[in-house]
Amino acid sequence: MSYGPSVPDMYRQLALYAGRVLKGEKPRELPVVQPTKFDLVINLKSAKALGLSIPPNLLATADDVIE
Repeated sequence: MSYGPSVPDMYRQLALYAGRVLKGEKPRELPVVQPTKFDLVINLKSAKALGLSIPPNLLATADDVIE
């Protein structure tokens, strides 16, 4: 299982920052942005190899399930 910031969303934030710097803003004056979108990925094959059972409600909320 992995739970962390969404990589595509991080790239979007990076592009917004780069655009602001290219328009003339000073990087030291830009605010620090924390991630707002997180992804939950569950690897069922690894869970079964370890003898773990994943509850159906957790599988339903996962963003990606690897079988």
